[in-house]
Amino acid sequence: MTETKRRQRNAEKQAELYPTFRVRIGSVITALEDQGIRPRIQEAYRSPADQLTAWRSGHSKLKFGFHNVTGAAGAKEALAVDLLDDDQPTNPSVGYLLRLAAAAEANGLVTGIRWGLPPSLSAAIDGALASSSFGAPVKVGWDPTHIQPTGITVTEARGGKRPL
Repeated sequence: MTETKRRQRNAEKQAELYPTFRVRIGSVITALEDQGIRPRIQEAYRSPADQLTAWRSGHSKLKFGFHNVTGAAGAKEALAVDLLDDDQPTNPSVGYLLRLAAAAEANGLVTGIRWGLPPSLSAAIDGALASSSFGAPVKVGWDPTHIQPTGITVTEARGGKRPL
């Protein structure tokens, strides 16, 4: 994707996010760009029908998730994005995934890099992040490009709670 189209896509997808989450995602994108990476928001808001399709196909473990959050009158207020490396969208490097996790965590967010891993493998990721060892040979969880807020559950978000 051209640089202009990537930036335009990111702006369009950021408009689908809840405002405080949008600011944090913007900071994650900037942090990665400052490292020479070209992050692209692949998905932000996802309709309930698309979420159900993702669940049925095994691409999601939830029938309703942070991607599906809406506000008043159905306004899109997604609290999740899938942030790809635009230069390697189908096969992200472990280095990218670790840098993504570091940038997300520095902004009070979390990625799916540890999801489904046993504690020993999660600890290896923790160690790599703590030492900024982005070339560490770690195993990654099942949804490493997914970013969402901390301190709030999907149930709370569905009920109207939003992160600060």
